[in-house]
Amino acid sequence: MTLSKSQYIRGLQCHKSLWLYKNKPELRDTPDYAQESLFNTGHTVGELAKELFPGGVEVAFDADNFKGMIEKTKELIAEGTEVIYEATFSEDGIFSMADILVKNGDVWDMYEVKASTKVKEYHIDDASIQWFALSKAIKLNRAYIIHINNKYTREGELDIKELFAIEDITEIVQKEQEDIVPNLKEIEESLNGDMPDIDIGGQCNNPFSCDFSSHCWKHIPTPSVFNLYWMNWSTKFEMYWEDIITYDDIPKDFPLTDIQELQIETYKTKKPFVDKHIIEDFLGTITYPINFFDFETFQNAIPRFDNQRPYMQMPFQYSLHILHEDGTMEHKEFLGDENSDPRDNLIEQMLNDITETGSIVAYNQSFEMSRIKELAQFKESRKEDLLALNERFVDLIVPFRGKGYYHPDFNGSFSIKSVLPAMFPNDPELDYKKLGSIQNGGDAMDTFANLHLLKDKSKVEEIKKDFLAYCRLDTLAMVRIWEKLHKTIKE
Repeated sequence: MTLSKSQYIRGLQCHKSLWLYKNKPELRDTPDYAQESLFNTGHTVGELAKELFPGGVEVAFDADNFKGMIEKTKELIAEGTEVIYEATFSEDGIFSMADILVKNGDVWDMYEVKASTKVKEYHIDDASIQWFALSKAIKLNRAYIIHINNKYTREGELDIKELFAIEDITEIVQKEQEDIVPNLKEIEESLNGDMPDIDIGGQCNNPFSCDFSSHCWKHIPTPSVFNLYWMNWSTKFEMYWEDIITYDDIPKDFPLTDIQELQIETYKTKKPFVDKHIIEDFLGTITYPINFFDFETFQNAIPRFDNQRPYMQMPFQYSLHILHEDGTMEHKEFLGDENSDPRDNLIEQMLNDITETGSIVAYNQSFEMSRIKELAQFKESRKEDLLALNERFVDLIVPFRGKGYYHPDFNGSFSIKSVLPAMFPNDPELDYKKLGSIQNGGDAMDTFANLHLLKDKSKVEEIKKDFLAYCRLDTLAMVRIWEKLHKTIKE
């Protein structure tokens, strides 16, 4: 049996997941764009971290010749190379590639690079199996995790010594060694047998979302107790293990919140629940002209611009539908240039586009308001004007969370992606799935973060059209929901 580090970590999370990975790879879920983006971010961070130890020699990755990579590593060690990137070993059934190895006298220091902003538990497991394999071939001294320092703010040239934090985890890793052999024995036994009989549980999403979830969760109907609103996962699994799966299975004396009871009630009646007084009170808080507003943001692990922190939410786009009291509506929008900091231009156009009076309506307003606060910190000269916008916000999610309107097809979610299709089924104008390459906020965030790397200008322009269509639909959706609420109280 030979395992890579990632396979070992997968096995620690769930023996069944590893067995499926090895024996039934065709059952894996198709990787989404977010997973691909996460991989690309990790690669970019790893490449930059090498500059902390310049002058090293890299063992080139060759998927068709792992043996050659191992031999190259041995050669570099024998030649007295001081710093090796991607040093490759295969010892005691573990195939391992060390991000950075640094010679320290007659011993070696091992550095693992992570794109996260802190050391996580699975990083310890990762480094521990790495230590286990490397210690069979070389004499190790210390183990370190290099991760992003999220308190760093870029000013001018990138300061990689400030960007990265380095934590010594040697003692923890050494202590973990006593668990490695028993873990490997358990994993080997599970791989040598039939598919492990492991039911769904907390391991399905901890520390990673499993890419065999469609297979393992196929017996769970929709809706189920897993759709109950604002219920912690441990309670949901306790219900499942007691064979309480569908809403019909829930005992009458089971403690539920008002909204959870509403979910079950509307599921049984197959009709929306409406409280016209709650809706009417909410609509009464909105004044004309109504500015339906939505931001899109991107994040960089490695800040590209001045006054940017790692993983900071950077607004690069907005859509604005303005509804006037006479019924006329206009649409305004902004989309930043992917090659420069969009914030200055966005601020100026946003302050010009949003009307001087009237409500600003957002869906889950805390996101937009937080971004505006950050923009106010970014541009001191516009701070007063920006913060004044936040005094005018009204949150369109309020009548839904407040039990003014609940549709059984919400399935325990009040996100606009759940509310919209439930309220407007089969409406092509409001169908996110009919959009192009950008169909959700995650697509927008990840795509724009990497758009400056795309060399095909015609492709860039095509993607930009997709950005505009997506963000426009976000605010048009709010208009239609607002109209639907008005219509509801008049019925």
